[in-house]
Amino acid sequence: MTLVDIQEWLILFLSQIKETGVLEWLAVIFGVSEVLLARKNNILLYPAGIISILLSSYLLFHAKLYAETLLNAYYLVMSIYGWYFWIHKKSKPDVRISRTTKKEMTIALSIVGIGFVVLYLFLLNFTGSDVPLEDAIVASTAWAGMWLLAKRKIENWIFLNVSNIIAIPLLIHKHLPMMAMLTLFLFIVAIFGYFDWKKIYKQEQLQANP
Repeated sequence: MTLVDIQEWLILFLSQIKETGVLEWLAVIFGVSEVLLARKNNILLYPAGIISILLSSYLLFHAKLYAETLLNAYYLVMSIYGWYFWIHKKSKPDVRISRTTKKEMTIALSIVGIGFVVLYLFLLNFTGSDVPLEDAIVASTAWAGMWLLAKRKIENWIFLNVSNIIAIPLLIHKHLPMMAMLTLFLFIVAIFGYFDWKKIYKQEQLQANP
């Protein structure tokens, strides 16, 4: 990348910030809050995430990004499911952080595989997407990550970060540098989230087996 390319990228980045509306800023703020709360193993991540999803869905629909609106609908369902799963009824103890079992990993990988095929074929045949392959990988790995997050599995961060690392150059390709920077931030937070959850898991194991 030359100096001229960097200057053009910075100009585009600043212009995107100036053009960002209030609803989009709120969607980003609540989205960042969700990840930070998830890193701290705080159940408030779900209401924050739901607000971000609803705002993002409104913006995506009016931008005629219907496939991504459908993806957000999935995030909404999984967030509601995850919120309920974490609470797990008042009469029962909260669900603890745990490792992904072989069966759960098989399900997660199946979500990635089936989700990728369905999304890729949809994007290829029913949209004007010029990056159906990358777009499908980003979405399908995020689906699996959200499912594992809802079940409080440590490995959710790995799936989510596979999605993030592919999304960053994809967003730059789409001339969305601000969203790419946000995704980079989420990628870094998810790395810390993974190690934080491992630490909590070990502490809970020691308390359960002194």
